[in-house]
Formats: sequence, C-alpha cells, structure tokens
Amino acid sequence: MKKNHRTLYILKLKRSFDRNEGFLGVKEDEANEQHKSIIEALKAAALECTFEQIDFVAERNGALVEDDFYNKLERLIVQSGKKHKILLSHVQRICESHDTVIRSYY
Repeated sequence: MKKNHRTLYILKLKRSFDRNEGFLGVKEDEANEQHKSIIEALKAAALECTFEQIDFVAERNGALVEDDFYNKLERLIVQSGKKHKILLSHVQRICESHDTVIRSYY
C-alpha cells in the first residue's frame, strides 16, 4: 500500500418503511445504486484513495438493528467506549426529528 493512501468513508443514512427479513440488504443495495456514479467519479479523481460507503438504516419509527449499527461503527474504527454513546445520540436525534414532524402536523 502506498504511503499516502487513504480510505475515505461515505456515510449514508437511510430509512426503511419495512422490517421484513432482509430489509437491511435491500436498503444497502438501493444506496449503493443511488451513489454508484458519485463513487466512481471520486475514484477516478482521487486515484490515491479508496472509497467505502457505509449505510446506516433506521426503521420508520427510528428503531435500529443494534448489531448492524455497532458493526458499522467497528468498520469506522470507533473506539469501543464511544459506540454506545453514538448509538444513543443517533436514536435521540431520530426521536427529535419525529417529534418535530408530529408537532408540525398538529
């Protein structure tokens, strides 16, 4: 590997309206297809870099698949002690967003 080689992570936050078996894979496939041309352009422009897309998927009510979330934080090399705090913060932001939407509706 080259001395100046870097891996750049592209983070995607997606919502899923279903929770059937395999929904995470379906949403990740959708995200990969949506951003395929952008990632290919980045690869062509920055040959010294590797680009990796990581998709975080939440259900419509904000629920997460905890194991999947933690595995993705692991891929980002997040320190073990910070993973739970990040998860809690993420869920809190999702709940706040839902609250804003509900309040604006009423």
